[in-house]
Amino acid sequence: MQPYGIQSMLKEGHKHLSGLDEAVLKNIDACKQLSAITRTSLGPNGMNKMVINHLDKLFVTNDAATIVNELEVQHPAAKILVLAGKAQQEEIGDGANLTVSFAGELLQNAEELIRMGLHPSEIIIGYNKAINKTIELLDELVVEGSENMNVKDKNEVISRMKSAVASKQFGLEDVLCPLVTEACIQVCPKNPANFNVDNVRVAKLLGGGLHNSTIVRGMVLKSDAVGSIKRIEKAKVAVFVQGVDTSATETKGTVLIHSADQLENYAKTEESKVEELIKAVADSGAKVIVSGGAVGEMALHFCERYKLMVLKISSKFELRRFCRTTGAVALLKLSQPNPDDLGHVDSVSVEEIGGVRVTVVRNEDGGNSVSTVLLRGSTDSILDDLERAVDDGVNTYKAMCRDSRIVPGAAATEIELARKLKEFSFKEMGLDQYAIAKFAESFEMIPKTLAENAGLNAMEIISSLYAEHASGNAKVGLNLEKGACEDVSALCIWDLYVTKFFALKYAADAVCTVLRVDQIIMSKPAGGPSRRDQPAGMDED
Repeated sequence: MQPYGIQSMLKEGHKHLSGLDEAVLKNIDACKQLSAITRTSLGPNGMNKMVINHLDKLFVTNDAATIVNELEVQHPAAKILVLAGKAQQEEIGDGANLTVSFAGELLQNAEELIRMGLHPSEIIIGYNKAINKTIELLDELVVEGSENMNVKDKNEVISRMKSAVASKQFGLEDVLCPLVTEACIQVCPKNPANFNVDNVRVAKLLGGGLHNSTIVRGMVLKSDAVGSIKRIEKAKVAVFVQGVDTSATETKGTVLIHSADQLENYAKTEESKVEELIKAVADSGAKVIVSGGAVGEMALHFCERYKLMVLKISSKFELRRFCRTTGAVALLKLSQPNPDDLGHVDSVSVEEIGGVRVTVVRNEDGGNSVSTVLLRGSTDSILDDLERAVDDGVNTYKAMCRDSRIVPGAAATEIELARKLKEFSFKEMGLDQYAIAKFAESFEMIPKTLAENAGLNAMEIISSLYAEHASGNAKVGLNLEKGACEDVSALCIWDLYVTKFFALKYAADAVCTVLRVDQIIMSKPAGGPSRRDQPAGMDED
């Protein structure tokens, strides 16, 4: 039978979905499923998810960015939400959960409007008006005097960082925040806007507990020193990329040896050549040699003789960071370094922490550009989750270096936005007023979810929050420990303005993108191996 209509136009094996029921509502449904996954992880009492990815790696986390990254989302509409979450993670580094969950809630409300008979384009117009109004209202909620802060002041930083860390590791934020803050302040440059997240490193070592965690001004390498010298103070450092060894020549050469003496001398010349190279390095004043490749046995022998400490760093990223910490210039071949190419360390020592030998490179003096947070914990998955909390803290610090304005946290901002948007929707005349009202309702998802995740009665809490806000207390939020409404300035829970701003903006953009789709046309997938199988041997950085 001859295919007709759209079947005859496209290749066989394709899928074509069109119309409200097939395309729009199916898309909305897929996005709702994704946001249902992340929603239960929102806030300090959020639940953990166990995600096992295609390489059999186990993630136990409540960090939405990790969850949506590791879930291999196939549905094209849900992928748009994943991209919005990723954009938020890259822009701010926190608030990916808010983005995905809020977008899911907006789509669920859009579905109700579509079933009522509104056209998607009317909903989009309403949502666009609503997000623009939301951004205006968000500006009004900023706490006065918060736009100028001293990023070197520990208490100011901790007050802004606390909510980001608490949403990942509730109950541990009082231990983690001072650690992260101190590490960030140590590496903060003269102009805070140039703060680089990569300069705060995390070293995870099994054993002990979180209270054993410390900060090292400098780097922690997870390897032992190569030679027998394990500790050195105030020394100069030479860094060689290729490795410390005799180099083979590019071309093949043949040596004819006529007598026994020549044979003896032949071996000696190699020794003297290596000794000459190592001696040249020792004469330049360097006490520590860092090698990017293998260290030859003969070279090591002479390094020991000249009392040089040898470290081996095989990852080129680590090598770059090491150069940044010490101020050394990485040299290509083993040769005599210029005095300018040498770096300086205050101490390099091999220490044993929890049964693992690590090399600690310290640089206490000013101008330090790398600091490391040493995390201790009982299992790998706990350590990974702690690392994510630290990353969120560091990213929040970077965000507050750019824009330090804060808004009330603990769902106070969301209820106030919902209340004011509701009022705004009554002033609109067209059909988009329904969309604006639904947009306002969507903000209730946040206090509702926070309350549900903490096991409280959500309806009661939302109504009492509304009552407080209607009587003019715009800073009343949710105290999860007591399960009551309290003033957030007393609880000291603040959220960064930029985090909220981008999260709501990205969510609204993603929702409008999904609603604009009215047909899905999928070709038959091509055969062959899947694209995501990366070649082995990629560096994890």
